[in-house]
Amino acid sequence: MPNIRSSEKRVRVNAKKNLRNRMVKTGVKTAVKKYIIAMNNDPAAAPEKLSAAASALDRAVVKGVIHKNTANRKKSRMAKALNKAQA
Repeated sequence: MPNIRSSEKRVRVNAKKNLRNRMVKTGVKTAVKKYIIAMNNDPAAAPEKLSAAASALDRAVVKGVIHKNTANRKKSRMAKALNKAQA
């Protein structure tokens, strides 16, 4: 534990931010996994799971947890897989 008061505060603030970022990232991973499961088991439900995953990715971008291009790449790949499965 740091001795300097401002360093102690940084430790507290970083812990809060780390917790929030992990929660957001976990939500994104869960949404993407649900989409993948829907793609494999129930293709009819996959489009709504895709929109839920895209929303989770966009929220993570707005909160600054992941980069915009990363989210766009993931959404693009998921949409591409859905279109390939439907064709």
